[in-house]
Amino acid sequence: MDWQAVATRLFGADHAIAADGDFLCGAAVFDGAPLDVVGTTNHAAVGVDLALRQARAVLATVDAHPGRPLLLLVDTQGQALRRRDELLGIHRAMAHLGCCLDLARRRGHAVVGLVYDQALSGGFITSGLMADACHALPQAEIRVMRVPAMARVTKLPEELLESLSRTNPVFAPGVANYVAMGGVRSLWDDDLAAGLRAALADRDTSDRRAQEGAQRGGRRVAADVVRRVLEAS
Repeated sequence: MDWQAVATRLFGADHAIAADGDFLCGAAVFDGAPLDVVGTTNHAAVGVDLALRQARAVLATVDAHPGRPLLLLVDTQGQALRRRDELLGIHRAMAHLGCCLDLARRRGHAVVGLVYDQALSGGFITSGLMADACHALPQAEIRVMRVPAMARVTKLPEELLESLSRTNPVFAPGVANYVAMGGVRSLWDDDLAAGLRAALADRDTSDRRAQEGAQRGGRRVAADVVRRVLEAS
């Protein structure tokens, strides 16, 4: 689904969201209250420039509109794989974006992520996964690493990883697996406005992903490991 269709289903005609290349930004009115939108489109490869544009938009909301909710619309193929971006410090630019989203949360802004098309790798980690909670449309595509790339990194055979991916959500792409692991809190199906309304009403900003992953059977030991580390610290 393209971002215009998502915006229409969420806000009707009552929004001023616009695309500038791969960058989305603008304001909307939801349930009678203002809301700011920041995000990406066109399967954006998030490089230094795009990360900093998103960070600047988040800081502008924090500065000019204290407490106003932020909706992150996510459609990215991951970080830009270019020498220019590496030389300019893409890791620092993307970390800066994550820090800006954390600042917004600490300043009382509800930060909601929505994967409406595609979410891969670093472009997803420093946007939707930095929200209070990340949600997705059922048809969205989510993954951090393809099986061939995972095989190169782990030195495990592709056949073994393919087999594991059929029974273990940790090894498998797909939005349903990210729900099972707790990385995606919920799917917004027919009534997108109802999904956003529920997300804004949930003001618990604690990281519940490990607990939800355990409850859903997608990450069986992470929550227990976190608990044991905290008890030992």
